[in-house]
Order: sequence, then structure tokens, then C-alpha cells
Amino acid sequence: MAIPRSGDEQQLLREQIARTRAELGNTVEALAAKADVKARAKDAAAQAAERAKGAAADAAGRAKGAAAGAARSLAGTVSDKTVVVRRRPLPLAAIGAALVAVLVVLAVRRRARSSPW
Repeated sequence: MAIPRSGDEQQLLREQIARTRAELGNTVEALAAKADVKARAKDAAAQAAERAKGAAADAAGRAKGAAAGAARSLAGTVSDKTVVVRRRPLPLAAIGAALVAVLVVLAVRRRARSSPW
């Protein structure tokens, strides 16, 4: 190998050595980061937590929207049924009375079964 004689050649060689050292330092840092499994696992866990938070917020927003739509729909249905009941209250009263009668019969049977006499 020949020794560079001019000052320009020596300066170019020094600059090339400095660039090579910088590249080598960057390569060593990258390899150290890849070898640090604990830090990589923490980063992966943090990213997964952020994704989960985002997904939960999206799901909550969709659920709120669906609940609001269902509430509006239910309000309309209840309003429609109220009009029907006002027009024909007798069938609803008969259904209510039959339901009360069934509940009374069930309660009497339960007491009769559980009674020791």
C-alpha cells in the first residue's frame, strides 16, 4: 500500500475514515437496539396497548350510536303502541287481568306445595 503524498490525498483519506467510523457507529447502535429484547418487548406492548385503546374507543362510539338509534326506534314504537292502547283499552285490560290471575294461581300453588299441612 502506498502512502499518500499530497495534503489533499491525506485529507480525503481522513474524511473517508471519519465517514466509515460514523457508519460503523450507526451500525453498532442498530445491532444493539435489535439485541435489546426487553426494550423491544416494551415497545411492542406499548404499541399493542395503543391499538387496543383505539379499538375500544371505536367500539364505544359505535355502541353509543347503535344505542341512540335503538332508543329513537323504541320511542317511536312505544308512541305507536300508546295510540293503539288509547283506541282499544279493553283487550289490554283483559290481558293484564289474565296475567294477574295466572300469577295469583302460581303463588297459591307454590304456598300449597311448601306448606307442611
